[in-house]
Amino acid sequence: MRVTVIGCSGSFPGPESPASSYLVQAEGFNLVLDMGNGALGTLQRFHPLYDVDAVCISHLHADHCLDLCGYWVARTYCPDGPVPKIPVWGPAGTAVRMAKAYDLDPDPGMTETFDFHTLERRFEVGPFAITTRLTPHPVEAYAFRIEHAGKVLAYSGDTGRTEMLVEHARDADLFLCEASFLEQENLPEDLHLTAREAGDYAARAGVGKLVLTHLVPWNDDNCTLAEAKESDYAGEIELASVGAVYEL
Repeated sequence: MRVTVIGCSGSFPGPESPASSYLVQAEGFNLVLDMGNGALGTLQRFHPLYDVDAVCISHLHADHCLDLCGYWVARTYCPDGPVPKIPVWGPAGTAVRMAKAYDLDPDPGMTETFDFHTLERRFEVGPFAITTRLTPHPVEAYAFRIEHAGKVLAYSGDTGRTEMLVEHARDADLFLCEASFLEQENLPEDLHLTAREAGDYAARAGVGKLVLTHLVPWNDDNCTLAEAKESDYAGEIELASVGAVYEL
């Protein structure tokens, strides 16, 4: 399994990165995990625009799904004619929400270009076995555990504090975990994690490598990394960056 960071900025695109998006590949199958604002442009730097086999959306905040609108245009109005439908997995109501985002009539909305599916607890996409878990967040949001050939990618999605993450990321080879906040007083509940919390969850889950993502542009990334290294996690920690590739 090969994972490429397309976007890792949290809440809104930063000067060096679009919002959340990751390309996950195995056996010639290409899955885009989240497609936040700005991601579609950067995706084209690393992978052909029409060589995507499926999309999974963790939740319907703009920084995780909005560039699906641009991708609908690209696939619908390709000069050589519409390209084949691909599946899009997302929370309930994804098809309606995306049609509204582009001011389309919900019928057909984007359904002639994308085959929308509601996320399930466990399902398969191409060669990947995927498990989802609901996370504490202001909207319906999911963490993903993606398995292939004995390797495991755990992705926190957007989440507040939750014991679920320990089991969700258990023994993962790579844990992409959000680290939106720096340590401070009066952190909001059920919204996001601090870098130190991400490290503590990674330690308890026994993951092989921790990559901090959803990096909000107003934070100092060096502080984010330093606070994560003050956690109980003794393994390798790094900050996500556009174009970073992880071979599992």
